[in-house]
Amino acid sequence: MNILLIYPEFPDTFWSFKHALKFVNKKASLPPLGLLTVASMLPESWERKLVDLNITPLTTRDIAWADMAFISAMAVQQESARKVIALCNKAGLKVVAGGPLFTSEHTDFPTVDHFVLNEAELTLQPFLDDLKNGTLKKIYSSELFPDITLTPTPQWDLLDINKYASMALQFSRGCPYQCDFCNVTALLGHKIRTKTSAQIIVELDGLRKLEWKDSIFFVDDNFIAHKAYLKKELLPRLIEWQRGNNSTTRLYTECSINLADDPELMRLMVEAGFTQVFIGIETPDNTALEACGKQHNTSRDMLENIRKIQQAGMEVQGGFIVGFDSDTPSIFQKQIEFIQKSGIVTAMVGILQALPGTRLYERMLKEGRLLHNSSGDNADSNTNIVPKMDIEILRKGYTDMMTQLYAPKQYYKRIRTLLREYKTPQFHERLRFSHLLAFARSTVLLGVVGRERFQYWKMLIWTFFHRQRALPHAITLAIYGHHFRKVCRLHLKETRRVAG
Repeated sequence: MNILLIYPEFPDTFWSFKHALKFVNKKASLPPLGLLTVASMLPESWERKLVDLNITPLTTRDIAWADMAFISAMAVQQESARKVIALCNKAGLKVVAGGPLFTSEHTDFPTVDHFVLNEAELTLQPFLDDLKNGTLKKIYSSELFPDITLTPTPQWDLLDINKYASMALQFSRGCPYQCDFCNVTALLGHKIRTKTSAQIIVELDGLRKLEWKDSIFFVDDNFIAHKAYLKKELLPRLIEWQRGNNSTTRLYTECSINLADDPELMRLMVEAGFTQVFIGIETPDNTALEACGKQHNTSRDMLENIRKIQQAGMEVQGGFIVGFDSDTPSIFQKQIEFIQKSGIVTAMVGILQALPGTRLYERMLKEGRLLHNSSGDNADSNTNIVPKMDIEILRKGYTDMMTQLYAPKQYYKRIRTLLREYKTPQFHERLRFSHLLAFARSTVLLGVVGRERFQYWKMLIWTFFHRQRALPHAITLAIYGHHFRKVCRLHLKETRRVAG
């Protein structure tokens, strides 16, 4: 069979980094790791072709070539997914859908022929067996969670690898925490399941064979959930791999704030090449944290924790939420002050949304406060619940907060705060043409044409004299700021249009 693996397009969001990618001639931040893994589970005799709509358009020739289309998507990709499904339906091409979007909301996609839901290690083989026997069902799902030590290596060779800014690996699935707004445990459970360190090394070697030397994202929802295995097994193997290959590959991941409680773990992560961690901080308000089940963020000095992590050598990127039931109009200024003091340059702030499968979703449904399905974009100035705060006050407070946080003066001030605290990695990254290209374009677009040109040059001059080793990182953050401001303006324009 000819299998067309289709990954829908991301809209213009904070996480797309579309406007930043242009500086380095890349098309997408990350590859579709789920589809690449599914590709490795298909029969060897089948032909496979990947079309990532973030990289290249879907053509009629692609559809005509295929016997079946496999589509995987997250909620934020739902608009593009609907268009892809419609194109396949029109051409009479059978559609098989899976991934987070369809696992949570498959009833919203009636024209999909077959759903392979939950984790493919358990649900794909029954589908393949029924396909062979001519006994296909509409839905394949499982309430069990697979042993991912049996998960195959993603089929990297399907990628146009040079079009991506970063590659992606997965070490673990599941999260031990009980945050009521998060759908990770609904999809992947509370029990932490991990691959072996040998599996990870094989995946890294596979990428290296394709001459990949740029950054790699460990897509785990909480990378440090299995600390003992990390410290004894995986991180020492990563350190050995980096040294053995004379590698300067930068790694980054997501984890919880209690990383700051373990100096040994931080040291090993930095030694292994981790330079960034994304942490769900959510809010500086303890009442909201306790109410949403994020107790592990309470009873601690989060600003000091962030400082410890950054001083250890990992930049903290943060997720923040407004619109909790306990929030009052004062929360917006509290969030601004916290983010500015923390030096978190990449601060992803969104209005609370209720995702299917979460305890928050069930509570909003029970209270009659659920409006519609989530957009999946938590930074689009919108919500799908009826908040306790007046909705117009919430939207205005949010848009004012984002305008302030990403105004050049505030943004570049956070860069300097970060660079004062951040311990720049000791390994020397090889200078590449893409780095020179990014710097050249940033000097023109940000330093000459951009409204932030004064702040841009002030920051670069300060960095040159005070944190010279961090100069490439400072330029990268300035480019990120350009993207964030573009997205902010887009969402603010859309919010005003809806309000009008």
